[in-house]
Amino acid sequence: MNYTYLVRCADESFYVGWTNDIEKRMRAHNEGNGAKYTKPRRPVKLAYVERYDTKSEAMKREAALKKLSHRQKEELAASIDLPALLASWDLSVGHFGQRKA
Repeated sequence: MNYTYLVRCADESFYVGWTNDIEKRMRAHNEGNGAKYTKPRRPVKLAYVERYDTKSEAMKREAALKKLSHRQKEELAASIDLPALLASWDLSVGHFGQRKA
C-alpha cells in the first residue's frame, strides 16, 4: 500500500508527503529523519491520510494536497475520523502521535 498523508507540526503548520510505510515514516519524522521541513518542527502528529494501490496515485495526490491553503488542509483534516480509519486498516493510533481512545 501507498499513503498520502498530512501531518500537523508543533508550530501548527502542515507537511504533506507520501510513503509506502506510514508507521515507519511517522517514526522517522518524529526522530528527526523524516524531512528537512519537519525536523525543527517536532513533534508532528498525523492529521490526515489516504491509501492508494500505486506509488503514482499517492504521488499525484501529494502534489494536489501541497497546493491547498492552510485552511483547506485544516478542513481536510477535520473531515475524517482518523482513529477509526487507522483502526480499519489495522494500524495502531498510538504510533501517530494521536491519543488512544
